[in-house]
Amino acid sequence: MTAVMDKPQKTDEAETAATARTAGGATRIRRSVVVGALLLVWLLLFALLRGKQTLSLAAADLTGLHRWFNDVNDSIGASRDSNPLFLYFFNEIRLAIDTLVTFVQGLISQPTGGRPVPQIGWLGVVGIAGYVSWAVGNWRVALLAVAGFTFFGLQGLWQESMDTLALTLSAVLVALLFAIPLGVWAGLSDRVNRLVTPFLDFMQTMPTFVYLAPMTLFFLIGPASATITTVIYAAPPAIRITAHAIRAVPQTTVEAGDSMGVTRWQSLVKVLLPMSRRTVVMGVNQSIMAALAMVTITALIDAPGLGKTVVQALQSLDVGTAFNAGLAIVVMAIVLDRVTTAAGGREEAARRSRSRFRAWRRPLLAAGAVATAALVYLSHTFVWAAEFPGEGGTGSSIARAADTATAWAQDNLSGLTNAFRDALTNGLLNPFQALLTDSPWWLVGAALAGLGVVLGGRRAGATVAVCVGLLVGTGVWSDAMTTLASTLVATVLVMVLGAVFGVCMGRSLLVDRMLRPSLDAAQVMPPFVYLVPFLALFGATRFTAIVAAVVYAAPVAIKIIADGVRNVSGSTVEAATSAGCNTWQIITKVQLPMARSALTLATNQGLIYVLSMVVVGGLVGAGALGYDVVAGFSQGELYGKGLAAGLAIVLLGVMFDRITQAAARRTRA
Repeated sequence: MTAVMDKPQKTDEAETAATARTAGGATRIRRSVVVGALLLVWLLLFALLRGKQTLSLAAADLTGLHRWFNDVNDSIGASRDSNPLFLYFFNEIRLAIDTLVTFVQGLISQPTGGRPVPQIGWLGVVGIAGYVSWAVGNWRVALLAVAGFTFFGLQGLWQESMDTLALTLSAVLVALLFAIPLGVWAGLSDRVNRLVTPFLDFMQTMPTFVYLAPMTLFFLIGPASATITTVIYAAPPAIRITAHAIRAVPQTTVEAGDSMGVTRWQSLVKVLLPMSRRTVVMGVNQSIMAALAMVTITALIDAPGLGKTVVQALQSLDVGTAFNAGLAIVVMAIVLDRVTTAAGGREEAARRSRSRFRAWRRPLLAAGAVATAALVYLSHTFVWAAEFPGEGGTGSSIARAADTATAWAQDNLSGLTNAFRDALTNGLLNPFQALLTDSPWWLVGAALAGLGVVLGGRRAGATVAVCVGLLVGTGVWSDAMTTLASTLVATVLVMVLGAVFGVCMGRSLLVDRMLRPSLDAAQVMPPFVYLVPFLALFGATRFTAIVAAVVYAAPVAIKIIADGVRNVSGSTVEAATSAGCNTWQIITKVQLPMARSALTLATNQGLIYVLSMVVVGGLVGAGALGYDVVAGFSQGELYGKGLAAGLAIVLLGVMFDRITQAAARRTRA
């Protein structure tokens, strides 16, 4: 009787599911039709109104807002030594950070106290790096750290590398002092988590370069301002991941502690923090990676280190020097990443290990500490142990090899690369840019708001409308549309690469193992490094900036799509196979449609990563907002315009972040 009753019920459920799928398909068709209609109307009105009300502005022209920003900057500079807010707040913060940075630089990179060399020379620094890596990780990581730090000296970039390391360590130390406690608080309190989340969203969607102008306004240019900027940029990952780690501790474990009468402090110290240690260390790792990326960028505000070498080389089109310094940045990123990753998994690895040397670890660490102290003493006392020997011949060889490869590529590949560049520029970029920049501003705004409503809902459409209005107010509308065109073209290319390689990785573990190390390495590279090879291939053009942005953003999109494809139920794929579907049909009709939310998320992250490369592209001829920001740093009269351009980049990021996030939520629903 039960079986008889169950059969009609299951039939009804199947019919309901089929109806829902049909309705969903109809909804998707309606949206695509509406999008197509919007674009068609836009094109028709563009043909009628082309060149009218475009709000174009010459490179040297300023609006009232730009002049007001300049006046504010001048008034702040005039009152910096008399205004109480600066005397007792901003100047004190700058002095404290500057003291910290100067102290760390005096230890490892800059001469101090009348000495011609730092307090700890190269031999001591290499010894400390190896010992710390061994203590928190294992001997393999220690060997990697020693080899990496020695490589800096062989490149002839020891002092520049130590300056970069000093700024990174100073910024991470300050960031973690408040990021970890705030993350713990957000993990314990829903109210605090709701309060800090919008600020963290804003900080992480803001392109890195946009931080620079406000910081120089209050803290001047130099290492202190660079460190404060890096602190602000590096803190959000640690806060988010720490809060997630605290919340991820099983509630039953916490309740068991409560039943034993432990206090909230004891529960935090004895239960929550120990059980979330590995995840918190991952947050520290992400903060270090973010700090290293930002420290190289702060070369634009006169921060010392490898970033300054790269910027100067790019400005003079010295590909060899830029490549050598960029390689040093990559090596430092890999070393710091591997050390912190090993620190997070050391205890678990130690439990699994059956090495007979495990019982001798503490005595060996004590002996290593003594040997490290001896190396530090030698590097403090003797010049030969303080100054790295040699003239950096390895770096010179690397630079010459890069220059030779550049010349060969220009001689032998210029026809192919130029054809590819011209085809993409003339076939896609120029027409799309003309549509955005030559249409009346109100037409573009209405079209964007309409697309926001269709793709993300009314709230997303309202956000787009507000952002469009603010973009008009910045006075850099035309430059913003030029940047928007390049960003969307780059995002399309990112998604093409993401779909191709993501599907391959999601369907094959072998392909995943082959590609993932390269993707991991690409994600730890600071943005400057991507410009070097493409500058050699394509020259200083906006196309170079687009290609560099694509390569920078593609790894994260590929990983997200691969995970989405991999998470498609195996039984669903088997059912499609048994129904006679070939590989192409399984990919296009089953796996990609069922991984639609991953595709939307990949689009969101691809857009954000591409936008973060906008100002980097301004260094190599990309123009538009990137050029405005860079010019604002180098030319005092354009400071206000550069600040407005930075605000415009933020508005573009917020606009598309909200649209894609809303679209992702709709897709999941």
